[in-house]
Amino acid sequence: MREIDVAKITEVVEKLCIQANQFLPEDVKGAIEKCRACEDWEIAQGVLDNIIENYEIAGAQEVPICQDTGMACVFLEIGQDVHLTGGDLTEAVNEGVRRGYDKGYLRKSVVKDPVRRGNTGDNTPAMLYTEIVPGEQVKITVGPKGFGSENMSQIRMFKPSAGLQGIKDFILEVVETAGPNPCPPMVIGVGIGGTFDKAALLAKKALMRPVDSKNSDPYYADLEEEMLEKVNELGIGPQGFGGRTTAIGLNIETLPTHIAGMPCAVNINCHVTRHKTEVI
Repeated sequence: MREIDVAKITEVVEKLCIQANQFLPEDVKGAIEKCRACEDWEIAQGVLDNIIENYEIAGAQEVPICQDTGMACVFLEIGQDVHLTGGDLTEAVNEGVRRGYDKGYLRKSVVKDPVRRGNTGDNTPAMLYTEIVPGEQVKITVGPKGFGSENMSQIRMFKPSAGLQGIKDFILEVVETAGPNPCPPMVIGVGIGGTFDKAALLAKKALMRPVDSKNSDPYYADLEEEMLEKVNELGIGPQGFGGRTTAIGLNIETLPTHIAGMPCAVNINCHVTRHKTEVI
């Protein structure tokens, strides 16, 4: 049994909140630059050039890539042979978010109540997702999630009779409805299966996966490629000004589900798809 003080988790979460907001992941940068090389619409080229310049400045000057520094989505994969000591895990994570958003001069965007509002003043609480896995390590991923794109996300509870075509049509419907609102080029996370809540979580986790990776199942890897191509054929383009680059990535995650259902969630992210991971 390995002991880990939760103070270490606070320290890592603080660091990842800052780094994720200042440095775009290399996979996302690579996808944007690849699309820029293939883009033949002049306005789209200019927008992509501005996006590239923006993340280069953010990295060089260590300032946020976007003014919306998001809700802190924190994923913990906790080894079953780990004993966490020194305090409450949830509070340790929230303290890391609190410190990170303060020291990084990151915008605090969380309200105390969904209806009555009122800013919490420190971007807490984090949206915390924990999973028990084999081993004696803790894997921490912080994915700040802006709401211009989050608001464009949808879930639908399909009957199995809708089939694959129903899922394909739904993905395109969500993207087309979103249009320019989520600051394209987008990254699209798709969750299929499980239950109502699990499908949404799968879609969120899909956004944490590198955009240059593929689903381990060739069937879904082919579907990812097909749907990315179809999304880009919509012609929404960077920031909605038209072009070939509506999305730079589309990741699908799946789970077994009930015989009577086929849940599908589509979680949209903007081109600032932030995620940073560290293993303790």
